Amino acid sequence: MTEPLTIDDAATRWSTEDRDGMPLLVLLHGYGADEHDLFGLVPYLPDGLAVASVAAPLTPPWPMPGRSWYLIDSLQTRDAAGITTAAESLLRWLDTAAAGAPSIALLGFSQGAAVSLQALRLDPDRIDAVVALSGYAAQGELPGDAVLQEQRPPVFWGRGSRDDVIPPNLVDHTAQWLPGHSELSGRVYQGLTHSISEQELADVRVFLSQWKDSVAPA
Repeated sequence: MTEPLTIDDAATRWSTEDRDGMPLLVLLHGYGADEHDLFGLVPYLPDGLAVASVAAPLTPPWPMPGRSWYLIDSLQTRDAAGITTAAESLLRWLDTAAAGAPSIALLGFSQGAAVSLQALRLDPDRIDAVVALSGYAAQGELPGDAVLQEQRPPVFWGRGSRDDVIPPNLVDHTAQWLPGHSELSGRVYQGLTHSISEQELADVRVFLSQWKDSVAPA
């Protein structure tokens, strides 16, 4: 049995201390990064959100710096069980951190994107929207998948045409899986590698603005 993981709440970076009643956006960094990595995106995001950038619970093998959400078992595959364990740690963290938030969205890059989509699949009634950048949906089936087929929550999936980090078979799987389990906004950015571009950030801002407006009180 895989040991449960714990997110260090003390490492979390928040965009505001006064966040009661605000929609919550959680940032999940990629392999070898940390809670500081995606926090620089805050100025490019819509106003009126409480943004939390969390630190992944694992330390990657030396000499890789930063943190990781799960082990990379090979260059061509990713262990879905490890992704699930990481997503479960995020959901436990949300039990406390998201208290008072009327809606929750996740924005993940690379590993963080895979964990974001897995958390959505594990608890589709808790996560209202996902931004998955340069990432993928894990293979296999989860009980929440049937719910997603009915609810079709909004998901933004952005990736670069020159991204050679994510195995092609996982990109293909994601391209087939997401349309049937979400209201998908997808875009491939020509010439972009395993990174985030200004155009992609502009598209993410529009997507998140629509999510925020959809949960605003009448």
